[in-house]
Amino acid sequence: MPCTTILVGKNASYDGSTMIARNDDSGSGHFTPKKFIAMDPAKQPKVYTSELSHVKIQLPEDPMRYTAVPNALKGEGIWAACGVNEAHVAMTATETITSNPRVLGADPLVVYQEKTEDTEEIVGGIGEEDIVYIVLPYIRSAREGVKRLGSLLEQYGTYEMNGIAFQDLDEIWWLETIGGHHWIARRVPDDAYVVMPNQLGIDYFDIEDGLGQQKDFMCSADLAEFIEKNHLDLSLDGDFNPRDAFGSHDDSDHVYNTPRAWYMERYLNPNSAKWDGPDADFTPFSDDIPWCVVPEKKVTVEDVKYVLSAHFQGTPYDPYAAYGDKSLAGAYRSIGINRNDFLSVVQMRPYATEDQCVIQWIAFASNAFNVLVPFYADVTETPAYMSNTTKEVSTDNFYWNSRMIAAMADASYGKSIFHIERYQEKVAAKGHELIGRYDALIEKEQDAAKRRQLRHEANQAIADMLQKETADTLDKVLYELSNQMKNAYSRSDA
Repeated sequence: MPCTTILVGKNASYDGSTMIARNDDSGSGHFTPKKFIAMDPAKQPKVYTSELSHVKIQLPEDPMRYTAVPNALKGEGIWAACGVNEAHVAMTATETITSNPRVLGADPLVVYQEKTEDTEEIVGGIGEEDIVYIVLPYIRSAREGVKRLGSLLEQYGTYEMNGIAFQDLDEIWWLETIGGHHWIARRVPDDAYVVMPNQLGIDYFDIEDGLGQQKDFMCSADLAEFIEKNHLDLSLDGDFNPRDAFGSHDDSDHVYNTPRAWYMERYLNPNSAKWDGPDADFTPFSDDIPWCVVPEKKVTVEDVKYVLSAHFQGTPYDPYAAYGDKSLAGAYRSIGINRNDFLSVVQMRPYATEDQCVIQWIAFASNAFNVLVPFYADVTETPAYMSNTTKEVSTDNFYWNSRMIAAMADASYGKSIFHIERYQEKVAAKGHELIGRYDALIEKEQDAAKRRQLRHEANQAIADMLQKETADTLDKVLYELSNQMKNAYSRSDA
């Protein structure tokens, strides 16, 4: 699926948290309803069967509870997408990435093939549908997540190229698949952030460390032989660049992928490089935009929301711009697009006690018009307003309300955008306020059951606040759009 990811190391964030965040986007012309739930380990199967690839995988005996943002509709599998388990390890999967014919010829993707009159069924590998479900319930650190997924990729293969983030209180790791069975992973530097559009991103890899001590890098056991045998190293100076070796540099990347990386780093590091003009260091079509960067100031949750909602504000490429050369508006693929399904930001706070340290922020539908809301992740259930999404359009849940607000506000942008801005600021402020209030209450409580009850109570209070503010905003943007109907007439009835 088309997505955008940002990862923030603990020394680069405003409060010492590790943060992983990803937009999950539907393919062109599609909109996938989502919900935010807590997965019951008692319902985890012993043998998992992928709906898309038909691969069967024996799962461990001891799954943990975890949160997830699965598809609300049945038919193509679970797509758990992003979550936090009860060991306070998180992952987000997946960021669909790109490769090149040399890699895909050397290690072909493991693609499902239906049974025909002449051939038997050939099961495929694992993919985005499966990965969170078969990994997250069984890992107790970010490193352990890399190793479990790596072993699954080597055993079963994959039918697509993907990037996956793993997170615990101290570390963030980013894993990228290479062809059908190979993979690399790099630890995000503590003082840096990472940006990932739908393109293989890692631009430096220490193979010696990856095959040895594994301090900051991990990889398939035969990676060195794989690179040498297939002549994949394109470096002239001996500094191996995975993006050159395993990735793509197509013309389409310069419309779809690199502009997103350019905008995110331009926003977070405006003075570190020259981003605009004929002598710019980096442009929207640069292939060498850094994978990880030390920010100019510490990164907040609001910064993460802003860049993952971006539509090239402040540039000639903004499709909503009322200024400049209109021929450039919408030239590049925005980050905040109409078919964002959800945004999840997992924030692991080192200063909070263990059972309240993880906050999972959730937003649904188009990020340019939605709000990001915090919830305690160490819970056994989530509020109905976040979890009751069905295929029926309804004002009783956050997903469909967010979809309706986005469509109406887009169609009445000039009149509605200030309602959206007020909605976003109010919900964010009240979310911080409620988390702060319940943090204090939970810290005073010694009984584990009562602490859990307070986390559930906090999440419900946040959902109630959200439902009220969302309904108010829906009313306002509906009013603005109604006034712009083509059959409007200014004279009132006598």
